[in-house]
Amino acid sequence: MEPVQLLELPSWVTLFATFVILLLFSRRLRRHKYNLPPGPKPWPIIGNLNLIGSLPHQSLHGLTQKYGPIMHLYFGSKPVIVGATVELAKSFLKTHDATLAGRPKLSAGKYTTYNYSDITWSQYGPYWRQARRMCLLELFSAKRLESYEYIRKQEMHDFLHKLFNSKNKTILVKDHLSTLSLNVISRMVLGKKYLEKTDNAVISPDEFKKMLDELFLLNGILNIGDFIPWIHFLDLQGYVKRMKTLSKKFDRFMEHVLEEHIERRKNVKDYVAKDMVDVLLQLAEDPNLEVKLERHGVKAFTQDLIAGGTESSAVTVEWAVSELVRKPEIFKKATEELDRVIGKDRWVEEKDIANLPYVYAIAKETMRLHPVAPFLVPREAREDCKVDGYDIPKGTIVLVNTWTIARDSEVWENPYEFMPEGFLGKDIDVKGHDFELLPFGAGRRMCPGYPLGIKVIQTSLANLLHGFNWTLPNNVKKEDLNMEEIFGLSTPKKIPLEIVVEPRLADHLYSL
Repeated sequence: MEPVQLLELPSWVTLFATFVILLLFSRRLRRHKYNLPPGPKPWPIIGNLNLIGSLPHQSLHGLTQKYGPIMHLYFGSKPVIVGATVELAKSFLKTHDATLAGRPKLSAGKYTTYNYSDITWSQYGPYWRQARRMCLLELFSAKRLESYEYIRKQEMHDFLHKLFNSKNKTILVKDHLSTLSLNVISRMVLGKKYLEKTDNAVISPDEFKKMLDELFLLNGILNIGDFIPWIHFLDLQGYVKRMKTLSKKFDRFMEHVLEEHIERRKNVKDYVAKDMVDVLLQLAEDPNLEVKLERHGVKAFTQDLIAGGTESSAVTVEWAVSELVRKPEIFKKATEELDRVIGKDRWVEEKDIANLPYVYAIAKETMRLHPVAPFLVPREAREDCKVDGYDIPKGTIVLVNTWTIARDSEVWENPYEFMPEGFLGKDIDVKGHDFELLPFGAGRRMCPGYPLGIKVIQTSLANLLHGFNWTLPNNVKKEDLNMEEIFGLSTPKKIPLEIVVEPRLADHLYSL
């Protein structure tokens, strides 16, 4: 019998040590080749992931104070550059917009959006450009949004009616706001309220809301396997398993939706699209499309429309109400403006917002202090470029920390205070042209659904202020209200707001 060989373990150790040495050597060569921004020294294998806590935007905000507004780090083996000033945001999103318009191939995009088939995670190129055109010219055109205004108005009245029936009771604001958003979006996108509690419902409203929460969480987390690829198969955090489970749940729902729509269109000559899924199905049949829109692409876009349209408005308005119950003097100013402009015998309509500068200022101040996406969705450098004298090598992940920009004392007076007055008399908007305020991003990869998002935010907030007085439940002082957040692709309150509503208008206005 041959002697047993005992060299297997030491050879693996040698291989591992060699890998680490080569990794460190390659990084040193890279640092010599490129003039990279300053940043913390990376650890072997994990890079700077040890410095990132449960709220990554706040962790990087702290590092920015030490290393400066443009900073270089490593997430595992992946180079990352963070920009945290108005000027850098403008450079990333305007000056070098095309160069930095790529998307990193993260697990979330692969497993939750049909292998990068949606608008958010699709790679820069013909498919994405076509998707963007569809959004701008078809799905979110001014004409189409105007045609759906009656839906938004009906659902708003239903929302206010339900709040009226909950008067003098403690309610969870986010639940009501999410239901409003879901009903608006499902009717516009899917053609009906698929999520109502009926005997033949495909999925319950509560389950669907949980799925949306999970989608936003998993699309924002730092999955270690994405940044240390050779341990990806281990799924150490269990995120990939959750992504796959979520994907199956969404796909069952999407298949049901598509089948219903396809069945409805059969044998109808010159069928007129009634909702956004109809539009997508018609586009999928267009022989002139540069890139064929496959069935999985229709499902991915539909999921994007539902999720994006629901989360941003509900999260933003919940934060706004939370700030206002802490500062009743701001609430008083807003209701004075509403009583003067609208009066007490009708509700606020979309066309009224232009005449309500203080209410709009409250919405913008909320989006400044509590951005739904404190990091804009990560970009990736498609080519080498230079920003602020520093090199950004091809393949680098680029992050814009809007949370830090919102707290820049050179841009904002008392940046940590909730002060809507800061927007009065200033021509700062949310359309991606003013880099001080970027709730929907800017440039090529700006959220294409922002015209709808801002409409829902403005009108729901205005009517909540117009129709109700808000107080905290017994024994809760405004000073004790928890204002912590949790991180994902959106950043909602960690502890949902509980509040008591009291109608402030005539009872008949709340009836359906």
